Amino acid sequence: MATIAKQSGDIVQDTKKYITDTARRLFSEFSYLGVSMNDIAKKLNITKAALYYHFTGKAEIYEKVLDNVFNDLSLSIAQASSEAAIDKKLHKLVKNYLEFGFKEKNLIKALMLKLSPGGDQITKRITQSRERIANLIQPIIEEVFSSKKLTKKVDAGLLTSLLTSMMDGLLLEYSFLNKKINSAKISDQIIAVLF
Repeated sequence: MATIAKQSGDIVQDTKKYITDTARRLFSEFSYLGVSMNDIAKKLNITKAALYYHFTGKAEIYEKVLDNVFNDLSLSIAQASSEAAIDKKLHKLVKNYLEFGFKEKNLIKALMLKLSPGGDQITKRITQSRERIANLIQPIIEEVFSSKKLTKKVDAGLLTSLLTSMMDGLLLEYSFLNKKINSAKISDQIIAVLF
């Protein structure tokens, strides 16, 4: 009997993952405000009632999608942290962030959502996730400046905010203009300007 319950739980989890993955693609293409529960159900070829069986609504699905997006971005940043040389680490951080943001339009949509009407819960989730990302980036920034013999103290938190804002702005611009991003060249330029 326990085996049947476990299999049933696995099926529900697999179904939720399938729904979330499908919704992620839709949100990425059309934004949170541009996708309805009906759109998600149609894309999945299921009824809205079946969708509501798994999720309470669009906001819950979007929160799960955002969690997945920011977890993937965290992994990309962690990959950069594994570099031994600090210059390579910084370059890979910026390059990975830009490539991820360009590929994953949901990150762009999440940034724009802060400017759009939306639920407080979603805005709070985005803010928490962005703080998590900043907490992953800041130690790299601190390492860069500790390797340089500077006479003035640099506020690593402020510089982390400047760096992420600069990259987010570039991603928004490239997204709106529908231009392909050269992450290696841009990361070189950002590093030259800030560091």
